[in-house]
Amino acid sequence: MADSDGGFHFRGCVFRPALGPTLFTVLGVVFMLCLGSWQVQRLFWKENLISTRQSRFTAPIVAPPAATADPIIIDEFEFRRVRIEGVFLHDREMFLGARSLMGHLGYHVITPLRRADGSLILVDRGWIPLDYKDPTLRAAAQSGGTVLLEGALRTGGRKGRFTPDNVPKNNFWFYVDLPAMASYAGLEPLATWYVEAGDFPNPGGFPVGGQPKVDLPNDHLEYAVTWYSLALVLFVIYLIHSTKHEEKGA
Repeated sequence: MADSDGGFHFRGCVFRPALGPTLFTVLGVVFMLCLGSWQVQRLFWKENLISTRQSRFTAPIVAPPAATADPIIIDEFEFRRVRIEGVFLHDREMFLGARSLMGHLGYHVITPLRRADGSLILVDRGWIPLDYKDPTLRAAAQSGGTVLLEGALRTGGRKGRFTPDNVPKNNFWFYVDLPAMASYAGLEPLATWYVEAGDFPNPGGFPVGGQPKVDLPNDHLEYAVTWYSLALVLFVIYLIHSTKHEEKGA
């Protein structure tokens, strides 16, 4: 039952909302519900992305597309396993920084591979420790002959919001930028895709291949539950703050 002051009486309590807390609560709850729903959308998107990567990666090995294939075609091949053959140009290797393996910091070695038709493919050969950047320490794996390798086809990397800029003058890269790498190493024409080598062992143990990231972190369900829970908590606090016990005889 409502009273003359706009309060609602129920079993010895009176619910009398104030304008300020009501507006704050409505806006806060709506905001948190929107964030929770956005996280649910992100959850479905991430699950679909992981599923696509896994299905492609576990599919049979296919022949790679043309070195100059259209980006739309290449997107359909991403994470498919391919087999390529050629000669590594070890004198033009590049280094992807800030890469870790089992908690140890290091680099990924990016080496151009020249195929029989003259086309050039960048190959992410895998991880090395920080103190193995000097190629003489990896001499056993610096083969000068023709090699046949398998790996996951990848499109050029994309700079994330918090990814630092590449530093070509120092041969230090935070993400794969195919045009910039081609310019740095004097590689023309360079394929519009690259390969992340499979987990076959290299002589001497380094680089460590098999680094494609098929699985991705997926915490969106936890985030969604958190936002929905915060919305509920805020609403309950509002109810408690706006509800008073009636004094006897009032």
